[in-house]
Amino acid sequence: MRILVTGAAGFIASHISDAYINLGNEVAVLDDLSRGRRQNLNPEARFYEGDIRDRAFIQHVFSEFKPQAVNHHAAQMDVRRGVREPVFDVEVNVLGSLNLLEAVVAHKVQRFIYISTAGAAYGEPKQLPVPEDYAINPITPYGISKHTVEHYLFTYRHLYGLSYAVLRYGNVYGPRQSSQGEAGVFAIFTEQIMSGTQPVIYGDGRKTRDYVYIEDVVAANVAVLDKGEGQIFNIASGQPTTDLEVFGLVANLLGQPSLQPRYTSIRPGEIQDIYLDISKAKRYLEWSPTISIAEGASRTVESFQQAAQLATPRS
Repeated sequence: MRILVTGAAGFIASHISDAYINLGNEVAVLDDLSRGRRQNLNPEARFYEGDIRDRAFIQHVFSEFKPQAVNHHAAQMDVRRGVREPVFDVEVNVLGSLNLLEAVVAHKVQRFIYISTAGAAYGEPKQLPVPEDYAINPITPYGISKHTVEHYLFTYRHLYGLSYAVLRYGNVYGPRQSSQGEAGVFAIFTEQIMSGTQPVIYGDGRKTRDYVYIEDVVAANVAVLDKGEGQIFNIASGQPTTDLEVFGLVANLLGQPSLQPRYTSIRPGEIQDIYLDISKAKRYLEWSPTISIAEGASRTVESFQQAAQLATPRS
């Protein structure tokens, strides 16, 4: 199968393009390198450098590569930037996605996999764990823009027979994660401790998130190539983890169990507590997370240590 993966110079989608290639698929990557890294690109993938907001560029990619499936990860994914620049947020996340959908329809692409968001879409939930049919009440422009595309997918299925599936991620972590990326707390704590900087926690440390390791996310993206027609799935661990628990895991792995974080005010637009109901993905995708947070933390910290060693000049 020929699969176009958008955003695959970034953390999550680069792992997914690797997996698709390892399964024998022909993969093309579309990325503007604004946040992604060229070293994340799989050398076996065809690379198109450009912006999803550029309609002519998108049409060129589809005409040349002729994808049979599209996995759409490219996004403006910084919640705080979305608050500061809501128009830019819409231009990338909504209009950019529509450019892809128009090309998908025009070129009769067989499958569209859309990566949405869980926490930013559900808002501050009153029910835990949160199922996919919970009321959508975004409290940030980012949450609004990501969820809006889900409505377009439903409509395009009705109008044009679009075959699609939506994955709403929890907080993904693992090797290649950037401390500059959204939800990169594992990367942030690791880099801060390794550099001798006192890590910062926004709030009192009891804020909870649902962390899911990259290997499990990749498995879900493989499963939806041919499962979950027209459906939305939470992809997460199904368990809450506090900021302090993540900090403790990282500090222990780096040999600093007595290290204390610095606390500061919580940031606008941040949800206090969320974890997700993943029973639907288990049922329809035959998918379940397999990597515990302890194992995932160990692998993640080790990857940062290895990267630091490679970056250190030898005398």
